[in-house]
Amino acid sequence: MKLGVIAIQGDVSEHVEALEKALEQRGEKAEIVTIKHKGIVPGCDALVLPGGESTTLGKLLIREGIADEIRDMNEACKPIMGTCAGLILLATEGDEQVRKTHQHLLGLMDTRVNRNAFGRQRDSFEFQLELPFLDTPYNAVFIRAPGIVEAGKDVTILASIDDMIVAAEQENILALAFHPELTDDLRVHQYFLDKLF
Repeated sequence: MKLGVIAIQGDVSEHVEALEKALEQRGEKAEIVTIKHKGIVPGCDALVLPGGESTTLGKLLIREGIADEIRDMNEACKPIMGTCAGLILLATEGDEQVRKTHQHLLGLMDTRVNRNAFGRQRDSFEFQLELPFLDTPYNAVFIRAPGIVEAGKDVTILASIDDMIVAAEQENILALAFHPELTDDLRVHQYFLDKLF
């Protein structure tokens, strides 16, 4: 079993550590690999697209030849989790800001995103989020967070804040506007691993 974390920028080591701890909790073993170049994604059984600067991430995924490999992985219905910028990249459509900056999107999830739905870095916050797969609220960390403003019929909305969708699922894809890797609560990573084990 091999788990990949896109390592071009963002909270890479935090996701690796969270996955390691979650695997240890459940008594499972898997190799966790960080990905900066093409050729590694095809050997992975699951993939995490972490936060970062989405425009830069999109360009580098194309330049490094990783974007098409992620699309192929999705075609094979392997689990993919996108957090923050990862949620943006998974979308089929973006807001005016996404269009204006010619933001590259992978187009894997039938969603339209607002890149800065909750404001700038100084507007970062934490929120007790109710998620249907958890018994108790999850302390979600939002940093310059995006949001989903529209979702297709095949998308399951898992959580919203006011009218903004902040967690959603479509078949093998889990998209989160928040950063589960920045908390000691491993339940979201466990939910993602449930798709494998």
